[in-house]
Amino acid sequence: MITRSGPTVTSGSRGAVTWAPRRRDYDQWRNSTDLRGRPNRVSVLDEILDGVRADLADRQQRVSLDHLKEMARQAPSPRDALPALKAEGVSVIAEVKRASPSRGQMATIADPAALAGDYEAGGAKIISVVTEERRFGGSLADLAAVRRAVQVPVLRKDFVVSSYQLWEARAHGADLVLLIVAALEQSALVSLVERACSIGLLPLVEVHAEAELDRALDAGATVIGVNARNLATLKVDRGIFGRMAGRIPEGIVKIAESGVRGPRDLLAYAASGADAVLVGESLVTEKDPRSAVADLVTAGSHPALRGERG
Repeated sequence: MITRSGPTVTSGSRGAVTWAPRRRDYDQWRNSTDLRGRPNRVSVLDEILDGVRADLADRQQRVSLDHLKEMARQAPSPRDALPALKAEGVSVIAEVKRASPSRGQMATIADPAALAGDYEAGGAKIISVVTEERRFGGSLADLAAVRRAVQVPVLRKDFVVSSYQLWEARAHGADLVLLIVAALEQSALVSLVERACSIGLLPLVEVHAEAELDRALDAGATVIGVNARNLATLKVDRGIFGRMAGRIPEGIVKIAESGVRGPRDLLAYAASGADAVLVGESLVTEKDPRSAVADLVTAGSHPALRGERG
């Protein structure tokens, strides 16, 4: 089933010019230079978002919003993911992901539904499905297949820039949706958080820095994911969760994203106050993903964590 192989708020120049261009000026900015004549830097997130917007425009031409809304009305009612995220111990969110910008192709997943079934059998509380196609090899078909295969809540993980994508998520069976603060202006973030909740999706709002955490809280996020992967360098800093978790108010679910290689990393995140961990790369590259999830679930349910979590 699995074989190994082989976002815009922060995209400014690192030279004398430090402003970040608005999207309407982005193409002109990207092809220009800073005051010292050096090409402006384009972040990985910027490049991903370019592709996301192009693919989104194509889908909007093929599938009307009214049709998506009708699909959403006919879809099964959304599952409540909060009990899974607030369960005793540290919950495991296991991810279906074929590739990433940092690793390239990671796994050939011929049957995402079967993989999700293994995750669920191993004790995963939520299944995350990456649906971005160009860099991650995902699709909405993966999301729909996973939804049909498992009983636990399902997260659509993508680069959401439009409410159209929220309706796509609900129409294909998602119960949660990822919103990345760095990919959105504040007004768009607030609007998408509100719209997601109104159609039955629980928004997982992802942050990478303290300023983004403030924006997430201002937008009304009740579930916050701290991603340890730097969007500019793609390097992982596992310490960022511990540095930010103390600033997240009581009652808000705290999810540690990226950097979980095994039970030891889960325990470290747990000691810093994580309610859940989102794990992808280390699972899809495992020969036995069910056992790998079960090992994480066992670590996350250790009685000692009841007194350690912040």
